[in-house]
Amino acid sequence: MAEKEIFEYTEDSIRSLDWREHIRLRPGMYIGKLGDGSSADDGIYVLIKEVVDNCIDEHTMGYGKQVDVVIEGKTITVRDYGRGIPLGKVVDVVSKINTGAKYDSKAFQKSVGLNGVGTKAVNALSNYFKVTAYREGKEKSAEFERGVLTKEYKEVSTKESNGTFITFIPDESVFKNFHFVQEYLDSQFWNYCYLNAGLVMNLNGKKYVSKNGLLDLLQRKTNEDEIRYPIIHLKGEDIEVAFTHGNSYGEEYYSFVNGQFTTQGGTHLAAFREGFVKTIREFYKKDYDASDIRGSVCAAISVRVQEPVFESQTKTKLGSQTVYENGPSMKNFIGDFLLKELDNYLHRNPTTADSLKKRIEQNERERKELAGIKKLANERAKKANLHNKKLRDCKYHYNDEATGKEKDVIIEKQKESSIFITEGDSASGSITKVRSVNTQAVFSLRGKPLNCFSLTKKVVYENEEFNLLQHALNIEDGYEGLRYNNIIIATDADVDGMHIRLLLMTFFLQFFPDLVKNGHVYILETPLFRVRNKQETIYCYDEQEKQAAMKKIGSKPEITRFKGLGEISPDEFARFIGADMKLQPVIMDQGEHIQNLLEYYMGKNTPQRQDFIIDNLRVELDLIDQ
Repeated sequence: MAEKEIFEYTEDSIRSLDWREHIRLRPGMYIGKLGDGSSADDGIYVLIKEVVDNCIDEHTMGYGKQVDVVIEGKTITVRDYGRGIPLGKVVDVVSKINTGAKYDSKAFQKSVGLNGVGTKAVNALSNYFKVTAYREGKEKSAEFERGVLTKEYKEVSTKESNGTFITFIPDESVFKNFHFVQEYLDSQFWNYCYLNAGLVMNLNGKKYVSKNGLLDLLQRKTNEDEIRYPIIHLKGEDIEVAFTHGNSYGEEYYSFVNGQFTTQGGTHLAAFREGFVKTIREFYKKDYDASDIRGSVCAAISVRVQEPVFESQTKTKLGSQTVYENGPSMKNFIGDFLLKELDNYLHRNPTTADSLKKRIEQNERERKELAGIKKLANERAKKANLHNKKLRDCKYHYNDEATGKEKDVIIEKQKESSIFITEGDSASGSITKVRSVNTQAVFSLRGKPLNCFSLTKKVVYENEEFNLLQHALNIEDGYEGLRYNNIIIATDADVDGMHIRLLLMTFFLQFFPDLVKNGHVYILETPLFRVRNKQETIYCYDEQEKQAAMKKIGSKPEITRFKGLGEISPDEFARFIGADMKLQPVIMDQGEHIQNLLEYYMGKNTPQRQDFIIDNLRVELDLIDQ
């Protein structure tokens, strides 16, 4: 065993950090993972959310009907028309930790931000931060750099309407090479509007507004031609629910607490899923299997809670067990609401009740039909020796204190974990040699996957590649068992590679749409060209970058076109799957419907698809010529 380094442990070893130092040293505690903007939960989106949340809280309290956000390059500005920060406390509110109005439940009854941390974290993690409060004809401003006050302005008169105006530029030493994905911003802003009917949000001139709350949300998330019955929309005091059943596989939920999108669910979602099953069983007077009741459901639930307890500062999972102080438990509150309101609705709408029953019974038949096939598929997966032949899993290392020896343990659920899905042994070999063993796994495909559009889930168990892939991801029994946070499709940059990429995306969208809708599926971008001479090497991701590199390097550069991942040496590959790895998220646009999308790209409409390819090829060639 290696000899341990000896150091003195004295009073001088103890260090106290001020709030700015602590946030900058441990940003993950305050805003989750940093990222570069490729993922919806990356820190730059959390920064925007923390500022906008304060505007939403003002609206919820009855002040301000509009929020204006502008993103220009790296600069973000947010303007609300609420009451405005009390002028004497403008500096304190954005720079003194645990300072704010939300400790007083009378001022903010059901706020999402209760810890007095959010805006301070934005301040500390920004190169530049300016806050201005407009209040009763006067304004007060202050400027900061990485949380340090650089300029405090005197109070002056103003004609501006009451409210708060904040400008900040995220610190690029913390958020490296960050960019904003418009689809993520759209989703973020639409969610604010769905949860605050009548609120107007503007982002770079684009207007977001909802009149019908969660009903509007589900109408955008579902296809009218595919749902089995009209969306059921129920509202009560501090609770709103909407749901329907469709034709897709899995369960799809959107859960919210006090306007916060709880992407990881929590006690309220668990209570809804349980209460939904109980109500359905009692209404139809039959003990249906829970998976048959919830299969193919698309649902949204929003609750308002006093003093909500979240499991982290990023507020993605609710931990509260009660709704109000000394009030009902979350389970009873939501369960009783469903037993009354949903039961009444189904009695008043017998046609809908009949359609719902038919969908449940169809799920039941399909589950029983698959039971035998699943058993055989599981046996085949074991015989295939998945972990030795197809999957190179990720591990982490730790020292066993009892033996003093290092052990390897397979990661089960780790937010930073990724799995690369590659084509063939050559590409998987290159990645396996240089991957981060702690957090990166590799799954090797054999040949082209089947085009599974319009096929039933039976094919997932009968097709060896699909069966082994779902076992590697641990999603056979649902999305909740997913072992890797990032599923990365890593195929060659040629026609065959693009085709395999499309076939894999079709597989996920057809049978496991939750993985895409919840932002877990990505495309690995690797360079198409290497341009170099004896002094310099430049990797280029498109034709324009190649042309620029050739001009920079000068006469007679060596140019290599990488067609397959296996052509990139392991030493080179290491730089493309490390900290600066380029990932393109697979995103479903708001209002885009899976079956329509797959029908167009993977169905039998060959002439239309040919026209699409030809038109876009012309555009690409024009860009190259320029």
